[in-house]
Amino acid sequence: MTAIRQLNSTDADFPQALDRLLNRIEETDRGIEERVREIIAAVRARGDAALLDFTAQFDRFAPASAAMLEIAAPQLRQAAEGLPAVQRAALEQSAERIWRYHERQRAESWTYVEADGTVLGQQVTALDRVGLYVPGGKAAYPSSVLMNAIPARVAGVGELIMVVPTPSGQSNALVLAAAHIAGVSRVFCVGGAQAVAALAYGTQTIPRVDKIVGPGNIYVAVAKRLVFGQVDIDMVAGPSEIVVVCDGATDPAWVAMDLFSQAEHDEHAQSILISTRADFLQAVLGQIESLLPGMQRAQIIRASLEARGALILVRDLDEAADIVNRIAPEHLELSVEDPDRLVSRVRHAGAIFLGRYTAEALGDYCAGPNHVLPTSGTARFSSPLGVYDFQKRTSLIHCSPQGASVLGATASVMARGEGLEAHARSAEYRIRGHGK
Repeated sequence: MTAIRQLNSTDADFPQALDRLLNRIEETDRGIEERVREIIAAVRARGDAALLDFTAQFDRFAPASAAMLEIAAPQLRQAAEGLPAVQRAALEQSAERIWRYHERQRAESWTYVEADGTVLGQQVTALDRVGLYVPGGKAAYPSSVLMNAIPARVAGVGELIMVVPTPSGQSNALVLAAAHIAGVSRVFCVGGAQAVAALAYGTQTIPRVDKIVGPGNIYVAVAKRLVFGQVDIDMVAGPSEIVVVCDGATDPAWVAMDLFSQAEHDEHAQSILISTRADFLQAVLGQIESLLPGMQRAQIIRASLEARGALILVRDLDEAADIVNRIAPEHLELSVEDPDRLVSRVRHAGAIFLGRYTAEALGDYCAGPNHVLPTSGTARFSSPLGVYDFQKRTSLIHCSPQGASVLGATASVMARGEGLEAHARSAEYRIRGHGK
């Protein structure tokens, strides 16, 4: 029997019970952070030599030189060409849909002219070079390659540098093929905190980047946090999450499997079902018990559901929306008759899947929107990865003589009020008729 917790919004202690369920305070082990600091320092000091040492130690892969860490472009192309036709078609179709969706996000430069002739505007430019981290330990994630690389390419990033661990020197053909299809510039078979350090600071072989994106284990997450400021990062992601809101009319087996789809990531993932019907919650629980034994990752799913999963009974769908906004989940399924009405009440969610037929798994791979989403409640203030994460915005100001005179008078008053004489005089020099 799966010991998944069951909550009722009418219970007096429900707010406290929900807080306990959502308790996401996870302090990084001091030993892990110290070890990551040591790895970063070693890569900064010794460059390629440190990369080779750590790759041999952690990945049991010992190339003769740092140059052998790079996977050449012909090998990427061969990986794509060598895939079974159905796999290659799936990658290409997913890539095309992801590209089409993200093209709509691309920002353009703009200007406007004021009455005095002053031109104001914004120049949008892409980042020069981006680093893409792709996990390569327990599982392979070609979808991660597509979701991180394609928005960068749509944005116009000049160079994409991908790093991926290859345990025992074994690379994954799907990952390499995805890199080829997505247009990755260079690929290096190195992972862990050492790969993050190499991207952040550069080595003799791996070029320094401006931003690092992509998921990884706790060592990778800590490393990204520690190098932030030296480079930009996408986010420090937490465990995967899903909330399903259902009115009780969806097949309980579908909903149970949707909960499994996140729980199977790892023991810390969170799957929550919210419904207005107690009998439906019990029906889903029955399907969980029936389907779980046949799942390949049954042990992980069970551990996740028992540690962080929940079935929540609510009075109505409006209350369900309020609870969703409190949770601010990474993934939200609105498996209800009229999802368009309910979605208008949702303010905080990374991605929303509307209707009974829209499984979250479709968004993970091929629907088009990005699957890199805010976790751990950060959907309250952050957004999915997109083209805008690979573009910079620069302000433009071109004053006419008249504009310089008018603005200079205002700037002079404000600067002198702040006690900054040089600021004031710099503006005053350009005021018509103002003496030096």
